[in-house]
Amino acid sequence: MSLKSILPGRLGFGTAPLGNMFRAIPDEEARATVEAAWEQGIRYYDTAPFYGAGLAEERLGQVISAEPRDAYVLSTKVGRVVLDEPETDVPDFGEKGGLFEHGNPNKIVHEWTAEATERSIEGSLKRLGVDRLDIVWVHDIAQDFHGDAWLQKFEEARTGAFRVLSRLRDEGVIKAWGLGVNKTEPIELTLALDEPRPDGFLLAGRYTLLDHEHALQRLLPMAQEQNVDMVVGGPYSSGILAGGSHFEYQQAPPEIIERVGRLKALAGEHGISIKAAALQFSLAHPVAAGVIPGATRPSRIAEDIAALNEEIPAAFWRDLRASGLVSPAAPLPEGA
Repeated sequence: MSLKSILPGRLGFGTAPLGNMFRAIPDEEARATVEAAWEQGIRYYDTAPFYGAGLAEERLGQVISAEPRDAYVLSTKVGRVVLDEPETDVPDFGEKGGLFEHGNPNKIVHEWTAEATERSIEGSLKRLGVDRLDIVWVHDIAQDFHGDAWLQKFEEARTGAFRVLSRLRDEGVIKAWGLGVNKTEPIELTLALDEPRPDGFLLAGRYTLLDHEHALQRLLPMAQEQNVDMVVGGPYSSGILAGGSHFEYQQAPPEIIERVGRLKALAGEHGISIKAAALQFSLAHPVAAGVIPGATRPSRIAEDIAALNEEIPAAFWRDLRASGLVSPAAPLPEGA
C-alpha cells in the first residue's frame, strides 16, 4: 500500500524531541505540545523506542491513546529493544552520541533479528497504549550509527526485521513498512532487492534545503521508478532552518551558518519565512508523501501549519534556482 494512500495529510508530527533530545523537557510541556498537535488537526504521528529509551512513545501515548484509534495514523520503529533494567555503561550511539542523554535511564539493545523485531513492537504497543500500528520503520541500519559494520546490521535486518514486517503487512496487522534512516545507501540497497519489498521510507535530514543533492542522484529516481513513497524527516536540518543552532544534531559549522544566512536573505527579499520555504521544498518532490517536523513547544505546531500553507511567490523559487542554493535537479513548487 502506498504511503500517500495511508497518510491523512502532508504534515505530520515527529516525536524525537519528546525523548528529551538536546534538553530535558518538562512532562507538562511535552504533553501540551502533543495536545496542540491533536487540537490543530495533525493526524500522523511518528515515534521510536530509541527516542529517550521509550520516553517519546510514553509521552505520545499519554495523549493519543485516549483518542479513537481509527482517527489517526501511527508509525514507530524497530531495531532497538528497551529493557526494564537500567543502563550502567555509556551508550554508544555512533555519530549521535549524547543525543538522548536526558531520556529514560533504561538499557537499549540494538538488534534487528526477527525475535527482537517482535519484542520491539510489543514494547512499543505497551508504551503507546494502543492495540496496533499503521507503519513500522526499520531504524538506523546505516553508517552514522555503525560505521563500516553497517552492512552487517543491514543483513541482520534483511533476514530478520524485513521478513517479519513483510509478513505482518501481508496479514493486515500493519499497513506498511520501510526503512527509517539518516543515510540514502541502506534504502538504495533495499530497493535493489528482489524481496522483501518495502512500501516506503522515512529519510531524515537528507531531503532539505541544505542537503538534497545526494538523494537526488540515485535514491529518489529509484524510488520514483518503483512507486515507493518517502516521508521527509528533519526538514529543518536539526533546527538550523527554523531559527535554531543545530545542524546534523550538532552545532552548525560556519559554512552552514553562511548558507542559511543567504537563504534567509533571499526569503526576506520575497517577504516569506524560511520555515515555509524549507517545508514546501521538501514536499515538492513527487516521491514525498509527507513531512514530519519535530516540536517541543505548543506554539511550534501553529508555526508549522502556517509554514505549510504560506503562499510563496513563484519568483522566490526562480531566484532560489538562479542563486545556486538548490540543485538544478530538485523539483520546486509551482514548477519553477
